[in-house]
Amino acid sequence: MKRHEARSKAMQVLFQLDNTDLTVKEAIGHVLEDEGLDKFFESLVHGTTEKLSEIDAALEEKLENWSLSRLPKIERTVLRLALYELLYMDDTPKNVILNEAIELCKTYGDEKSSKFVNGVLSKFVE
Repeated sequence: MKRHEARSKAMQVLFQLDNTDLTVKEAIGHVLEDEGLDKFFESLVHGTTEKLSEIDAALEEKLENWSLSRLPKIERTVLRLALYELLYMDDTPKNVILNEAIELCKTYGDEKSSKFVNGVLSKFVE
């Protein structure tokens, strides 16, 4: 699985987990079906869920005129995923992480999603 696909599938899993009673294993099963697990994908999903409270606290500090709970679910999920990668994984250049987050927003969000996510994430790379 290529990294772009891994990020996309990780975002789908995290999206399902947001405000549901699904377990991580169940959400992964819904997204991957019969595909094999990928190390990068697994580290994104498990890392983001394990560090969720720290990631959310960091996001709350940088959000202006927004609370995390008011954000649309797509933007919140993409921000969490990208921020996990920015803060806890250092094998990918920061500009690549931002570009991938923007692409995920363009795929799953609306026309304003990518600009909003880019604005928030850029505060973490300045």
